[in-house]
Amino acid sequence: MKHLSIEQRYQIEAYLKLKQTKDFIARELGVDRSTIYREIKRNKLKSGNYSAAKADEYYRDRKDRFSTNRKFTEECQKVALKYLNEQWSPKQIEGYCARNKIEMVSHERIYQLIRKDKQEGGKLYTNLRHQLKYRKRAVGKHFPIANRTTIEERPEIVNMKTRFGDWEMDTIIGANQKGVILTLTERMTNFVFIEKLDLGKNAEGLKNQIINLLLPYKDFVHTITTDNGPEFAQHLQISKKIKAAIYFAHPYCSWEKGSIEHANKLIRQYVKKEDDLSIYTKEQLVEFQHKINNRPREKLEYDCPKNIFYNLVNGNVAFAS
Repeated sequence: MKHLSIEQRYQIEAYLKLKQTKDFIARELGVDRSTIYREIKRNKLKSGNYSAAKADEYYRDRKDRFSTNRKFTEECQKVALKYLNEQWSPKQIEGYCARNKIEMVSHERIYQLIRKDKQEGGKLYTNLRHQLKYRKRAVGKHFPIANRTTIEERPEIVNMKTRFGDWEMDTIIGANQKGVILTLTERMTNFVFIEKLDLGKNAEGLKNQIINLLLPYKDFVHTITTDNGPEFAQHLQISKKIKAAIYFAHPYCSWEKGSIEHANKLIRQYVKKEDDLSIYTKEQLVEFQHKINNRPREKLEYDCPKNIFYNLVNGNVAFAS
């Protein structure tokens, strides 16, 4: 049976809100219609609505219940606890240990440990990105931007994630609009930059900081994909200076820039939604950036983004996706 990704589940949720048929959704996602029917039937809420976040949670819970038991030795637990306290996910721990021939149980079994610890009053779950719970996203406003190029015109090679130098960009806003952080991620390596915006969402200030940040890497910036926030209004000046094309996703279609959405979720482990972001220093953000870029990733065969990114920048090409 076809297992859907979290990105596909968000697409299903969006299409259902647009009143599209299940057959239409199946064609758009490139899966059998029975997969869509089964997905909605098994994972819909009591209200009858479909939530991508909840559907993914239900799916992982089912996997946990039916996973085979393995011996979780004291040594395995010590290793798992060490990396959980570094904010690694159970999947990253499992993959890293397999890559380095370290004995480890499945990531599902590590999740079971975390849930049991939480039930007993422990705090292991606080190291997880979602902390074993999910929240609905607030829908933002749509601001028209002049002279923008939409994502339909973006080269197909960007979708393949096989070329180094295609980026995604976003901002994270603090509670009560206090403080703004710029986030950029390179799609092939998942390397992330986290930068405090001195002038908040001011388009002129953001333009200058993006140019200063990416200019040293301009040979490795082919495209940037972003959303329609007014802070990106000076995209033409950015594009001209770093000689890269900038493309805009459709409003409310977060899956079109899934890499930066994922990066922002990782950052939220350190920067909470209720936080005033103006209190964070640039040094703190650099520390968070370092932690995230040094985590092993499944798509990188459990190497870390920092290693892959700088190997490619320095011409030591040892990775092909």
